Amino acid sequence: MQEKVVSFSIKNWADDDKPREKLVQKGSFVLSDAELIAILIGSGNKDESAVELSKRILASVGHNLNELGKLSVNQLKKFKGIGEAKAYSTNV
Repeated sequence: MQEKVVSFSIKNWADDDKPREKLVQKGSFVLSDAELIAILIGSGNKDESAVELSKRILASVGHNLNELGKLSVNQLKKFKGIGEAKAYSTNV
């Protein structure tokens, strides 16, 4: 019996649920902070979508965007799926 492979990729989500499509169709005001950050980082990792990764990062700073902005590139890189390029894109 073959094990089922689960994909967390946003590419597999319904168009209405994808952050970029939602942004284009409905505007930024309907997106959560995590969805907006997911658009910036572009992808998650093999275990979680960009949205789930963004939620985890936000949770680490108590969902405080000001605190998120204070994280260094090295602190952001500690999250699985955040490399240097992604860390710089969220650390603007």
